Order: sequence, then structure tokens, then C-alpha cells
Amino acid sequence: MTDEGTFCLVLHSHLPWLPHHGAWPVGEEWLYQACAHSYLPVVDLVRRLAERGHRDVLTLGVTPVLAAQLDDPYALRGLHDWLGNWALRAQYAAGRWRGADPLLREVASAEYRAATGAIEEFETRWRHGFSPVLRELVDGGAIELLGGPATHPFQPLLREPVRRFALRAGLDDTRLRTGHTPAGIWAPECGYAPGMEHGYAAAGVRRFLVDGPALHGDTHAARPVGDSGVLCFGRDLEVTYRVWSPKAGYPGDPAYRDFHTFDHPTGLKPSRVTGKQVPPESKRPYEPELAAGAVARHAADFVATVLARLRALRERHGAPGLVVAAYDTELFGHWWHEGPAWLAAVLDALPGAGVRVTTLRGAIEAGHVGAPVELPASSWGSGKDWRVWDGEQVSDLVSAGAALQDELLALPAGPGDVRDPARDQLVREALLALSSDWAFMVTKDSAADYARRRAKIHGDRAGELAGLLRSGQHERARRRAAELRATDGPFGRLDARELWS
Repeated sequence: MTDEGTFCLVLHSHLPWLPHHGAWPVGEEWLYQACAHSYLPVVDLVRRLAERGHRDVLTLGVTPVLAAQLDDPYALRGLHDWLGNWALRAQYAAGRWRGADPLLREVASAEYRAATGAIEEFETRWRHGFSPVLRELVDGGAIELLGGPATHPFQPLLREPVRRFALRAGLDDTRLRTGHTPAGIWAPECGYAPGMEHGYAAAGVRRFLVDGPALHGDTHAARPVGDSGVLCFGRDLEVTYRVWSPKAGYPGDPAYRDFHTFDHPTGLKPSRVTGKQVPPESKRPYEPELAAGAVARHAADFVATVLARLRALRERHGAPGLVVAAYDTELFGHWWHEGPAWLAAVLDALPGAGVRVTTLRGAIEAGHVGAPVELPASSWGSGKDWRVWDGEQVSDLVSAGAALQDELLALPAGPGDVRDPARDQLVREALLALSSDWAFMVTKDSAADYARRRAKIHGDRAGELAGLLRSGQHERARRRAAELRATDGPFGRLDARELWS
């Protein structure tokens, strides 16, 4: 078979900490939708490929804050209820659309089949949480698992001790859940500041992802960062943007299901995109056969795009090249209903076209490592700089975050031989307040009020606990910490002693 080069698909699974923090259109509904429509079908796709003997299918990042939610009994009960409600809504839609367009009746039937299938999948494989499912795929070599800092902070804005602690806590949490400490991470928002690679090396991180412009588009191989020995992989935007870009991509095709158009009595999405300028009330009903044709067409187009890119890289560098296409997992199924079917078609077609499909680890083993590089400050956000997380719109969040870190680090170290639940809760609240999600949602005006409220809730809680500890009210601080744990649920592995050690 022709060696056209290597393709790595990298998926990043992340949602902010949501249990006990509201329902649709923000809060827990996000978690349940993403799990039902993305995580269950994407993981099922990988499992089926593994059963057929495939290895190194893709590289999957799961942030610790998401893993904690998908293992949390509260969230699992809520998801099970949500899946049951989805089936009920589909049954209601069947009655509501009786006598209507046959295409609408087919939507109701398809939704019911999908809901009952998801319930069976959950009850069979997911009822004890995501980690057992994930561990089986990692143990079997089907995926390479990426980790990251505990609560998805924008790392360049963290004080060095806080950054070090957040990364170590996240890696340790992943090891406890899956039995594996990731050797690679998808850095939150691909945020990078010069020198961070040395912190990665000290934590045992051997590879991480940056956006293509940080490498000036030269993404044909992994690159050692300075003299650290840590490798960076760059997203190939020429290929990645074919699927999803700030302005275009396959999901906008008129045949695909429209994410934004709801039938509000049922909560279902019965329309296809139809046209970008078509108002919701004029959208045409969804047609599965039409969508299936678009999936086949777009899968073929993507494979051709990857081949063209790899051949251009071979001509330029004189050797087989590497393409890294990286996306949020939630694109496949949640935002883009047909995304899992498209993924299956692409992963099936690429090897037949002579392309090696593997993980970031597999790409290194295949020799796709280039010369050392010095990286600039960067991210994958607007402008490929830090403006989304450090811009004028969020200057108040940035200032509050900096003050909170200073207050945290100014506390004297507690007894080193005994864990203090008040300090553990304080660190937990501080890291949740520092999540990059809040600035992103404000800058992009996506539930901005909710994001500001969440940042303030966690920041105020951290400040309250810090004040009690600072004034010597340790017993009162422990009681308050217990109240917060009881109302907001458990989260991951955070041993605060390590911050001051």
C-alpha cells in the first residue's frame, strides 16, 4: 500500500463544572446533551473499531473536570433521567406529528430509536461512570488519552505555583480514574507562554498541542520546544477548517439537521438547515437520506483534502508528512448531528487511501519529529493570541483571578502531615473560579451573565474560606467547607497540601 503519510485525529472533550448549577439553556442540560449526542456515540464508534482489531484510532483528550462529572453519581442519575425524558419527548412528538408531514413522523421515530439505544448503552456500559469505559479503550490501545490541568484554566494567566499545582492535580486525577498518567495534554485553549514547556517536562508531560499559527503553519511534524525535550504538535488548519472554521465548514450544509431550530413543545430539532438565510419557521423537515448523501460527499471531500495536503508536504519536505486535525468532541453529534457518521466514514476510508491513521504517540513512533522550535505566546482563540481570555471585555475577571491567586498563595502552609478539608475546598473553589470557560463565554457573549455569576460564586467562596483560615477560625472554615461539598458535589483529586509544598 502507498505510504501517503500520517493522519492524527485529536478530539478534546470538555465542559465546565455544571452539576447543581442550573438547567437549560445553561448548566446541567449542556452536560446531558453532550453525553447523549457526542460522548456515547463517539466512544461507541471507537469501541466498535477496536472490536474489529483497530488500534491507535484517535487521540482523545478528557479534561479532569469533565471526567469528574461523568463519574459523579448525582450527574449519572441526572443523565439517566434525561435519557428517559428524551424517549418520552420522542413519543410525544409521534403523537403531536400524527397526520403531519411523513418526514416529521420519521424524525420522531428516529429520535425514539436513538433515545432507547442511548438508554441501553448507558445501562449496559456507562452506569458506573465514564472512567471504566475509558480505561478499557486505553488499556486496549484503541486510543491515546490526553489529560490536562484540573479545571481547565487558561494557564498563561496562572501564577507559577498555581499552574504547577493545577497540572499535577489534573494528571494525578486522570491516573486514579484510568490507571494511566497521560504523557500528553491538550493545553486548555491551546494557551501557551514561553517557558511553560519546562513545567510540562517537570510534570512528566512529553507532548502538547498548539494551534497551527504558533508554528507559522509548519505543522508537518512534531517539534521539540527549545531544549526541553517536550514536543509540540500543531493543528493543521488547512485541513481542520475544512470541517469546522470560524466562518464555514461541513455542518452548515442545507441537508444537515439544524442545531438552532427547535420544536419547543417537544424540545426536538426536526428541521434541516435548508439555507443560511431561511428563517426557522420556513425550514424544511429533516430528511435522513438527504443527510446521508451529504455525509458521504463530505467524507470523500475530507479524505481528498488530507491526501492533497500530505502530497504537498511530501513534495515540500521530501518525506511523508503529518496532518493533525483537532476538534472539540462536542462537535460530533451535539453541534453537528451527523458528525459521528461522518467520523466513521472518514476513519474507514483513510487507510484504504494509503494514509496511516494513528495517535500523537504513533506519529512520534513513525518518525514525524522535526527540528526544535521557539514558540510565541499563543492560543487557539480569536487572533490566535490571548485576547479572548485577557482582553478588555474580561479585564475584571482577569484582575479578580490574579487577586484570588495572590490571596491563596499568601496563606501560610498548614500542617504538612494532615489534610485540611477547608484548604482542599478553598483550592477547589479557587481553581473553578479560574476556569477559562467564564472568560470565553463573556468574550463570545454566550451566556455571559451565567459565566460571570459562576466565576463570582466560586471566587467568593474561596475568599470566604481564605478569610476564615487567615483569622484562625479553622473549625468554622471546616464546617463551611463541608456545607459547600454537600451542596455542590464532589470534584476530583485535589490535595491542597501540594500547593504549598
